[in-house]
Amino acid sequence: MKKVTMMDVAKEAGVSKSTVSQYINNRFEYMSQETRERIEQSIKDLGYIPNFIAKSLKQKKTSTIGVIVANILHAFSTEIIRSIEDVAGEHHVHVFVCNADDNPEKEKEYIEMLLAKQVDGLIILPTGGNIELYCSLKKMKFPIVFMDRKIQPTLYPTLLLDNHSAAELAVTELIRAGNKRIGFISSTILPQVTPRMERLEGYRHTLMLNDLQVNEQWVVQGKAEAIREQLSELYESGSFPDAIFTANDLSLIELLKFTKQHAIQIPEDLRVVTIDDSPYLDAFTPSITVVKQPTFVMGKEAATLLLKLIKHPIFKEEYDAKRFTPELIKRESIQMERI
Repeated sequence: MKKVTMMDVAKEAGVSKSTVSQYINNRFEYMSQETRERIEQSIKDLGYIPNFIAKSLKQKKTSTIGVIVANILHAFSTEIIRSIEDVAGEHHVHVFVCNADDNPEKEKEYIEMLLAKQVDGLIILPTGGNIELYCSLKKMKFPIVFMDRKIQPTLYPTLLLDNHSAAELAVTELIRAGNKRIGFISSTILPQVTPRMERLEGYRHTLMLNDLQVNEQWVVQGKAEAIREQLSELYESGSFPDAIFTANDLSLIELLKFTKQHAIQIPEDLRVVTIDDSPYLDAFTPSITVVKQPTFVMGKEAATLLLKLIKHPIFKEEYDAKRFTPELIKRESIQMERI
């Protein structure tokens, strides 16, 4: 395929080459919004990668890699980063860490910045909003490993939890404890956020397998404020679950704040299981039952795989995602028997 140049973009957009250069370097002072949009669309249509990025990919290795997480506030993200750094350090490789905030534009900016810094490869917990860029980098045989989220098509090696099994473990344990009115809480559920979608699917499937009602009112999801509002509405309506499965640590925090505010006792009034562990959950009173992800194993494998790709950049057309097995850790939040 003929390499797309800045001049090709200029012709497509009906502007000068210097105007395209100004756009790429974020110099918009004398550029109309219409011109910016035309150039942006031309870049997308032609699949153009700015020269400074393309040039950086041809340079010799720098012994640096980039890690872009979707949300650094999750315990999962920090543990993954730590294990990646451990492996990288053993190979004398330095790590740049970036937080995309689940924002595709921010993710794109970080990818371009890291490429401009000539990193040798990337580990990304992808937002799913930059498919064209992922494809362009694949064509250039740039080493990338995806984690936690599955992008279609599966362009790169992808590592993530067996989320359906994780949800099944959590819900089954609540059912064994005698609960039948089981709710689900998650951060905002979006199609591209694989773990949340799959955990919700696993929750619904496990209830149905056990002939239990899937009450959509008990499916609470959104940002922190929305979660609090939905829980308040449920509580005031008198239709509150007797057990709740939270999809991640951030949604658990909102639940614990709510139970404290309304003097709801765990496990006497409400049994709780969550996905993702952290030291405070064991120290919390009562300690919280968790479905644990093997984060350090996952991070180690991702880093090892990326370093192999950097050394031998040979890619498959498409990959099968590798799933990791979750582990149930029983604690006090489910242990009290109901009379």
